[in-house]
Amino acid sequence: MNQAQATSINFPAPGDKIYLRLFKQEGILEIWYKHKNQQYQLSKIWKICTFSGGLGPKKAEGDGKSPEGFYATRKSLLNPNSNYHLAFNIGYPNAYDRSKGYTGSYIMIHGKCVSIGCYAMTDNGIEEIYALVSQALNSGQTEVPIHIFPFKMNTANMKKYQGSTHDAFWQELKPAYDIFQSQRRIPDISVHNQHYIVR
Repeated sequence: MNQAQATSINFPAPGDKIYLRLFKQEGILEIWYKHKNQQYQLSKIWKICTFSGGLGPKKAEGDGKSPEGFYATRKSLLNPNSNYHLAFNIGYPNAYDRSKGYTGSYIMIHGKCVSIGCYAMTDNGIEEIYALVSQALNSGQTEVPIHIFPFKMNTANMKKYQGSTHDAFWQELKPAYDIFQSQRRIPDISVHNQHYIVR
């Protein structure tokens, strides 16, 4: 397979569904795509230029933390005129955050490589990511899931971080990581009694 073929195979076409996964510790953003009834395939991995606040969830406006959890962006959350080159809102706070009383606003994935709670990419990176998100949303996908994990939740990392004060929260994220890793499907996620329910 030559490079041109590889690029065309891994580039989502209009109408393909896309899914974003971010991993803080590894500092990466992945875009996966699903063509018709096929399984999700990895399109590309970008290096996150910067995020703020270290590992753990965002809880309050002004705490300088970048969120972890299950989010989604929609067409109305795209900002092509952002001061940070291009941006889209991830939808923080979500239902889980609101149930916990967490606060915060305007949490984006954007360019310019600066962050106070957002996930910042290079300008070239956000141009590619924004184009794919926009293409999907303009081709019938109503929202693009954005799942943000503290790290790749494999056995070794879960053991490494098991003493963290965030461990109970991370245990709620892990089933979604496991389902996608093993089945290449995005799980159904709901919130009940201030906990994520993942199926």
